[in-house]
Amino acid sequence: MPEIVVAAESRTDKGKNANRRLRAADKIPGILYGTGKEPTPVAVSPHSIGAILRSAAGENTLFDLEIGGTRRKVILKEYQLEPLKNRLLHADFYEVALDKPIEVKVHLELHGTPVGVKVQGGILDFVTRELEISCLPTDIPEKVELDVSHLEMGKHLRVSEIKLSDKIKVLTDPGLVVAHVVAPRAEEVAAPAAEAAAPTEGGAAEPEVIKKGKTDAEGDEKGDKAEKPEKKEKK
Repeated sequence: MPEIVVAAESRTDKGKNANRRLRAADKIPGILYGTGKEPTPVAVSPHSIGAILRSAAGENTLFDLEIGGTRRKVILKEYQLEPLKNRLLHADFYEVALDKPIEVKVHLELHGTPVGVKVQGGILDFVTRELEISCLPTDIPEKVELDVSHLEMGKHLRVSEIKLSDKIKVLTDPGLVVAHVVAPRAEEVAAPAAEAAAPTEGGAAEPEVIKKGKTDAEGDEKGDKAEKPEKKEKK
């Protein structure tokens, strides 16, 4: 896999106005963290970070952050999205040592149609969609694929049944259910609407009128009270 390098600039200006100026210049603020090091405020291109998030490994992508000609190996620690337009607002990075394990979450992906669905008419319930693991940065899997074709009605696939490389330690509770096949819920039969709205001797029944309201919420950038950005974080 080719190395990914993201250019970054050190920044000294902080606050809402400074962040607005950065975004107007097609950049977003961020902070570089590292064990035993002072956090470094940086500015990066949202397009570069967006490309990393859309890649196969997503937020677990290992890449170089280049600041002033010096490259530091990092992964995304946290990022924030504007709630309405889904634009990147902020990105934090964590410097890693290639010889020391880190804790991350990886996505689970199910494959196959369970027997309990195909033959017995059940429904597959995907309960746990991420797995927390500890491993060296270079051993982080892009995702964990699980075959559920053997699952029968009422049967479970638990975390303890997931087989991974010996280089990876699973931190998620082994008893946690990842997926199971359940019976469809019986639908409650409502009383016929015609019976409730049937005409009486004095004339036709009055129709029920339901009023719906609409609330518009417009978020602002990080730091404004109106904004509630989506936050993604991992250990």
